[in-house]
Amino acid sequence: MQNTEQKFLKELDNKLWKAADKLRANMDAANYKHVVLGLIFLKYVSDAFEERQEELLKLFKTDSGDNIYFMSRDDFDSEEDYHQALQDELEQLDYYREANVFWVPKAARWSTLREKAVLPIGTVLWQDDASNDVKLRSVSWLVDNALEEIEKHNKKLKGILNRISQYQLDNEKLLGLINTFSDTSFTKPVLNGEPLNLQSKDILGHVYEYFLGQFALAEGKQGGQYYTPKSIVTLIVEMLQPYSGRVYDPAMGSGGFFVSSDKFIEEHASEQHYDAEEQKKHISVYGQESNPTTWKLAAMNMAIRGIDFNFGKKNADTFLDNQHPDLRADFVMANPPFNIRDWWSESLADDVRWKYGTPPKGNANFGWMQHMLHHLAPTGSMALLLANGSMSSNTNNEGEIRKRLIEEDLVECMVALPGQLFTNTQIPACIWFLTKDKANGLVRNEKKRDRQGEILFIDARNIGYMKDRVLRDFTSDDIAKVTDTFHAWQKGEGYEDVAGFCKSASFDEIKKHDFVLTPGRYVGAEAEEDDGIPFADKMARLTGTLKEQFAESDRLEAEIKTNLAGLGYEC
Repeated sequence: MQNTEQKFLKELDNKLWKAADKLRANMDAANYKHVVLGLIFLKYVSDAFEERQEELLKLFKTDSGDNIYFMSRDDFDSEEDYHQALQDELEQLDYYREANVFWVPKAARWSTLREKAVLPIGTVLWQDDASNDVKLRSVSWLVDNALEEIEKHNKKLKGILNRISQYQLDNEKLLGLINTFSDTSFTKPVLNGEPLNLQSKDILGHVYEYFLGQFALAEGKQGGQYYTPKSIVTLIVEMLQPYSGRVYDPAMGSGGFFVSSDKFIEEHASEQHYDAEEQKKHISVYGQESNPTTWKLAAMNMAIRGIDFNFGKKNADTFLDNQHPDLRADFVMANPPFNIRDWWSESLADDVRWKYGTPPKGNANFGWMQHMLHHLAPTGSMALLLANGSMSSNTNNEGEIRKRLIEEDLVECMVALPGQLFTNTQIPACIWFLTKDKANGLVRNEKKRDRQGEILFIDARNIGYMKDRVLRDFTSDDIAKVTDTFHAWQKGEGYEDVAGFCKSASFDEIKKHDFVLTPGRYVGAEAEEDDGIPFADKMARLTGTLKEQFAESDRLEAEIKTNLAGLGYEC
């Protein structure tokens, strides 16, 4: 992204967050996120809808000979009839669905919200289906009515959109937030008179993710449970490359992996020579989430971007109430909460998912891993973010499970991550990459080599930069470094072990390390740069320097003793 675009987004982030943060005087972060994200949702879908309307109107009026949308003025008796026909045609739902644009009924459009919110309470807004007057009760009620109308016309969102009247917000404060959100050009962004190459989808999608991150910071650990750092999500998606098939996240949070998969397809469309929107039709997303609030946020997140989804019939515990029992996914990606202790139920004792050993009752890490493997297709690949302890722990059967996974040749790559990547925990983390087809024996879009008996170790603890005093982040080059190394190793083209960074280890090597999978054990120390000085000369110089430093130390010690003696102290 260009610097001007980054600057625009940063200024927009600050402006909208400052406006939204005023609500904190009246409510805590756990509640006011629903108000803010609800408004962002309405603004986003309205902008995308209106943008599509403008495109359609231009198509309706353009006589290019091969334009099937064209509506001739000559076919109507008057200008008024022609104008009315255009408006009626703009309300045809199929025009929006064919472009993967979310359908927004009139009562839910941002223009309606902005226009009606300033009217005096009690003003008649419209008539309902029974010809009864519908009056404005409050600005919160107006927002809730918009959300309700959207649910009526979009069955997958039924019961999903969180109503805000329950928070008893002051009309003026809510109106101020609506005005701030309105006072931004999302469809045609400009910075210092320079038009920017950003779509409304890009802008509001960015704002949505920014707000999720800020809420995670504001709420602390509990809020952070639904927010995985974007850089980690991007890294995993870039490594797995989910171009087509079924994508599953059993601990989906707000659906970050699905959003990144969608972006991945868009960003790589030109280099892979395919139409992005057409390719997206070949992706199906499945998710599960136990937290009811987060489950709703994920559905909103998908609807915002026009991603079709199946998140089960309800929010539910992944282990105890599996919403996708028959699913076999091509790609499985997850960042479940680390080291969950209170997860076990006796009903899980003989579960079919524990193919490689029963996980310990006091830690769910290998429960998550085996659940994901159970849902992985025969040619599928998966990535799982876990605490570093999962790579070496031998307590409560964890070592035996890890050994079985290695012996079954399921582990493909281990990536050790740097610290300070998460908003809500300082626990060091790693990424496990597993696959059921290391031989690449079945047909793939892209041929990979036979990788049986090998595991790639990548030590990425030293990459990234501190974006502020608390959090670390990855640059695009950092992500490319890890991703390119993984893909080069998979294909057998241009890969080399790099001391201190990556190592392709054999089964025998891993066995010698007692099946511990910590990358640092295999990649070794980073090679020092050769300065051209012979070792003997370098050693003589360093020994001489050390001798001089010892002499200086003795001199300073004697001088200190003399000074202390002059002050009457004995040494």
